Amino acid sequence: MNEPIQPATVRVFIALAPPDDAKEELARALRPAYDAYPRLRWNRIEDWHITLAFLGELPAETAPLLREPLADLAAARRPLRLALRGGGHFDARVLWSGIEGDLDGLHQLTADVRGVVKECGIVFEDRPLRPHLTLARARRDDPSSVVTVASGLAAFTGREWEAERLHLVASNIGRGPGPLHYRDIEAWRFSDGR
Repeated sequence: MNEPIQPATVRVFIALAPPDDAKEELARALRPAYDAYPRLRWNRIEDWHITLAFLGELPAETAPLLREPLADLAAARRPLRLALRGGGHFDARVLWSGIEGDLDGLHQLTADVRGVVKECGIVFEDRPLRPHLTLARARRDDPSSVVTVASGLAAFTGREWEAERLHLVASNIGRGPGPLHYRDIEAWRFSDGR
């Protein structure tokens, strides 16, 4: 039998993921919007994440270079306490939930993650961190729905949670038809401080 052909490149980012119960809490608040705006391209709840560094399309052999330094970074850090709060939109096209909690720690972790990436010789667009969780995207002919849902989400206050793992993630964006999906290449638990 032939082995499946592996892609020459992989689309990669480094992220944190809220725990399932925090995501479900937000999904319950969004349930009326799911029903009212079925044409929005809703992200799957299992794919919700906070991007720390978007690396873009990389040669497939590059991602493994990040494993050891990211594992070391996670082992040296304690979990961050964060919460999902409110909502907003980028350019009336992208719906998001905001992030609150240890934002100083989140910015420091982001700087350290990006430092690791640069030390590995990986070139990427180093944009300022805008902590958020992307929920949906509007279709080109329906931008007002994102603005409406964002205003309804403004009062959302989720419970506090710990970001327990650092995730190295691959996406299938641009790889054929069907919805966008993410998969962990690997994830590392933060130190428990003991």
